[in-house]
Amino acid sequence: MRTGAVSSGKRVLNKALNKLLHWAAQIKGAILATPNYGFEKRQKELAKKRKKEDKLKAKSDRKSGLLPEDGSEVDGDEGDANTAAPGATESSTPAA
Repeated sequence: MRTGAVSSGKRVLNKALNKLLHWAAQIKGAILATPNYGFEKRQKELAKKRKKEDKLKAKSDRKSGLLPEDGSEVDGDEGDANTAAPGATESSTPAA
């Protein structure tokens, strides 16, 4: 008869443990942070708006002749320095 009492005690203990684990899982779910979908949506919209504005600016720059048609950016100052002959120096007075 004693074995029946022990197995009954184990069942009660297992039932209590399962209730405790279930309760802990519910509490853990309540504590976890939830995603802020509104913030994510706003950030996505802002990125989309910036991209659109950049495309429109690049298009207007191409029309005005500031950028080449292929989309690569070349600054006037850097382009002149890169095309100069190596070893050549710029001076304001002509060499005699």
